[in-house]
Amino acid sequence: MLSTEIQNLGEEPCFRLEQLPGKSPHLAGKASPQVNSRWDAPEVTANGVHDIEDRILRITGYYGYKPGYSSHRREEGSESHAETPVSETSGKGTAYQTCANTVLKVLGGLLVVLCVSSSWVGITQVVQLTFKSFSCPFFITWFSTNWNILFFPLYYSGHVATTREKRTPIQKFRECSRMFGENGMSLKVFLKRTAPFSILWTLTNYLYLLALRKLTATDVSALYCCHKAFVFLLSWIVLKDRFMGVRIVAAIMAITGIVMMAYADGFHGDSFMGVALAVGSASTSALYKVLFKMFLGSANLGEAAHFFSTMGFFNLIFISCVPLILYFTRVEHWGSLSSLPWGYLCGVAGLWLVFNILVNVGVVLTYPILISIGTLLSVPGNAAIDVLKHEVIFSVVRLAATCIICLGFLLLLLPEEWDTVTLRFLTTLADKKTEEHGEELTESSVHTRSRSRANGAVSIPMA
Repeated sequence: MLSTEIQNLGEEPCFRLEQLPGKSPHLAGKASPQVNSRWDAPEVTANGVHDIEDRILRITGYYGYKPGYSSHRREEGSESHAETPVSETSGKGTAYQTCANTVLKVLGGLLVVLCVSSSWVGITQVVQLTFKSFSCPFFITWFSTNWNILFFPLYYSGHVATTREKRTPIQKFRECSRMFGENGMSLKVFLKRTAPFSILWTLTNYLYLLALRKLTATDVSALYCCHKAFVFLLSWIVLKDRFMGVRIVAAIMAITGIVMMAYADGFHGDSFMGVALAVGSASTSALYKVLFKMFLGSANLGEAAHFFSTMGFFNLIFISCVPLILYFTRVEHWGSLSSLPWGYLCGVAGLWLVFNILVNVGVVLTYPILISIGTLLSVPGNAAIDVLKHEVIFSVVRLAATCIICLGFLLLLLPEEWDTVTLRFLTTLADKKTEEHGEELTESSVHTRSRSRANGAVSIPMA
């Protein structure tokens, strides 16, 4: 009797044969073979491939074959092959997303670089245009610094537009005030922390504008790039930063460029004074950055906006007396307020504000090294305008000095672990070349053996 039993154990249904009582499935007087009848074979599929393969492997006794082994292996293989594309697809998707984010970050960085260099070139050129009708550099510096008050309101507007947080400006201002300490902003902290930075800020910009009255925009922008070397020297001496030989070389190159720039027209006259003023501006800028790193550390975008607006308030309250003193002493005298070139003044102040915003926002959105490159690109930008518009002819000494300063600036942008990374990269290239050479030798030897066998030749190794 043939009965069917289905085992509900989570497995596939199986069929079992029951022997009739008193009957034997084999003929009497004959020994039963060791291999059972066709009922022991696995279930035959529609095309019979599994059944034929199982029979062949069973007859040959292939490595301890078990019935259904090949079919199970085939099913496992099909499952693994079905899972592999999913994992590969997810891996490819993640790699593609990472690559896309990197590309977008680099493209955004390049756009920020162009905007930074363009704004700095615009500041320098508009200041020189302003000097033709209004030669009052301290008033321009004071007026432009007052526009820093707008930094925090612009930041808060962007913060509200891009986030869902509903905080009042006072709450956000207090949150960003933590960079001055746990107690936030007070009158004592305001005077203690803001006063030195505001004075250094004003002095840096004032000396830069004074240098523009003596030298071309190209020379002043190139000399200002020396502030990177001064930052390294002060950080090494004051902050005990890591010593790097390549940065010492860059600092020496910057000093060499300064000397060559001063020597171009002789160590006398307006040229030498202009070089001294530009170097003074770079020095105060370096001191400002080192002190900021020492006392305030690294700041995020909100804290930077708070700091710039605070300096703008300090400038408006405490430094407003200086332009009045210069006015009454006839050092910087101007006529009525209506006669001032407000278009140029607002242009300089707006470009300066845009430059500061781009520098601080660009550090958050892209790589900080690109922001430094944007400052460096202002040198060829100013040179192109000086040659095409102002018809300035650069001497060989000035051109060489500018190139040396720019090269030193690029060396200062190298990361601290640049030597280790470079050696690791060269070692990787050497290993790849060795592997490729070994593969070529293996392929050539295999090809030679195949040709010798085809020609009937036998190679006998020499003892």
